[in-house]
Amino acid sequence: MPRHLKIIAILFCILSAIGLLDATYLTVKHYLGGIPPCTLRGCEVVLTSAYNTIAGVPVALLGVLYYVTILLLSLAYLVSKKEAILRYAAHLTPAGFLASAYFVYLQLFVIKAICLYCMASAATSTLLFILGVYIVIATRKQSAIR
Repeated sequence: MPRHLKIIAILFCILSAIGLLDATYLTVKHYLGGIPPCTLRGCEVVLTSAYNTIAGVPVALLGVLYYVTILLLSLAYLVSKKEAILRYAAHLTPAGFLASAYFVYLQLFVIKAICLYCMASAATSTLLFILGVYIVIATRKQSAIR
């Protein structure tokens, strides 16, 4: 296992765990009917908006599924040392990035309120995307060399 890919996989684990904690917290709060405390006035507006759910499912739950998938794939790579697993995880990151970009757009231009938890998730998914691009490029170069 190349050292740089191991480091990236560990970063994937850390970032996806952070995203998972954030999304899980929001999902639990949603199902309990509560609004998490927020330092910005806007969390309650965002988290109670019509955009908070898709077909009755909180978007935070979709985030939970996304982050747990990235986390499990990253851990599987660290155990198996199979680059294909890490590449697969990397190829999933554009979905999280695009979803986050859409939700940030909704917050800024449609809802006109900011949720700190949502912005933390956007930052996490953006960092995962950047690392994912690096993984795809790095493993493509290595595959070409072999």
